[in-house]
Amino acid sequence: MTSPGHISSHLPCQQLIRRWLLTCRRLQIRPTRHALIVSVRRQQMWWLRKPIASATPNAHRIARSFRVSTSRFGVGQTAGSNRTPLGLHRIATKIGAGWPVGTAFVERQPIGYTWQGLPSAPIAHRILWLEGLEPGFNSGAGCDSRQRFIYIHGVADESKLGQPNSHGCIHMLASDLLCLFDRIEPASMVWIDAD
Repeated sequence: MTSPGHISSHLPCQQLIRRWLLTCRRLQIRPTRHALIVSVRRQQMWWLRKPIASATPNAHRIARSFRVSTSRFGVGQTAGSNRTPLGLHRIATKIGAGWPVGTAFVERQPIGYTWQGLPSAPIAHRILWLEGLEPGFNSGAGCDSRQRFIYIHGVADESKLGQPNSHGCIHMLASDLLCLFDRIEPASMVWIDAD
């Protein structure tokens, strides 16, 4: 976890933020006030926030950084590949609000608890369901992140966080996920980068 700071003080993240902003400009999409920047190579995610009063598109500051896990099969856009998709996404749906920590989900529905017979639940705590914003790359036939059920979510077994371990999703520590879930705005952008 990091303390709040300006993006220039976090050199590993700086280039990823530039790529995110350039992609937003290319697609003519205005950057959201909140954004998540995921580095597959570093197995790290940064949460950016822009002050409400700022009209400058690159005024985002890092609120926190998190250790994550992406796919053990690498990166890729193809449906059925079990790989983490790259590029510009948004949080389409937030799932799990109000449920206790340790709630296990199947098909986005609560089915029980990690402490009551589901100690290895692959999806737990909360879900941020992602939707690709780049047509033909992570949105549309054969590559659609939403139809691939790509989430940012928790897992019952957190021992492998920080190393590739998922089937395409982005795993987070429960305490980090709950903090983020309660504060990040719906429809916030998520940039996933191979670097």
